[in-house]
Amino acid sequence: MDNLKYFIQYIVIIFLLSIFKLLGIKYARILSGKIFTFIGPLFRSNKLSHKNLLKAFPKSNLDERKKILKKMWANYGYIFSEYIFIKNFRNDKNLIIENQNYLEKIIKDSQPVIFISGHFSNFELMAMHLEKSGIDLAAIYRPLNNKYLNSVMEKIREKYICKKQIKKGISGTKDLLKSFKEGTSIALMIDQRVSEGIRCNFFNAEASTTTIPAQFVKKFGAKVVPIYIERIKNDNFRLVIHEPLSFSNNDTVDYITLTLNKILEKMIIKNPEQWIWTHNRWK
Repeated sequence: MDNLKYFIQYIVIIFLLSIFKLLGIKYARILSGKIFTFIGPLFRSNKLSHKNLLKAFPKSNLDERKKILKKMWANYGYIFSEYIFIKNFRNDKNLIIENQNYLEKIIKDSQPVIFISGHFSNFELMAMHLEKSGIDLAAIYRPLNNKYLNSVMEKIREKYICKKQIKKGISGTKDLLKSFKEGTSIALMIDQRVSEGIRCNFFNAEASTTTIPAQFVKKFGAKVVPIYIERIKNDNFRLVIHEPLSFSNNDTVDYITLTLNKILEKMIIKNPEQWIWTHNRWK
């Protein structure tokens, strides 16, 4: 039954992407944004998103949350439509980069680092820009449940976003360690719930959080580089590279993980409508 459902989803999505390609990126974004704005509130995850927003912003009212989620669903639509044009973003014409000098120093030092971010705006642009800048990079990704769509997404990511892709989860841990020891930096999103993480404070509530960055800090003395991405006027993007963070030998995994969660919180507060609230973050 799942195979049939996934195949139908695959056909519908491929059809939509074909339409978007014919329309061109400007009108594809508009159409896709409207589609997602309409159908998003019908999903069960919309109810979860309201719950998550209330947890993060307890003083917000219903109208404020609705306004944020309406923009979030539109952004979901923009991202969806942009996959068919993703190769165009490699020319960086749509990207405003802040603090590129930090990347240049990382390349010069020849020491791998851990790049972290969250699902902001078009989050795929982080790994794309890092690789294009000359960083030897491996990106951690979560395979889609739909095997038909996942094969398409893997090809897109490997061809246009980042050649080295490592599957999220215990199975990818060996590949992560091997890559890092060989001098490859790691890029990952730290905002999803993980079964193998720890309970850590996030917006004043305990949330299952990945400890991968903290473990690499403790094992290798790795530096952590937060990156923030936002969609700005005229559908351009700003990618902000933060100064690399160094931790002491005495810092615990819990402390490092909490520190990174606090950085993520500040990013979300800046533009809450550009973060994906549909993740079951506080389960």
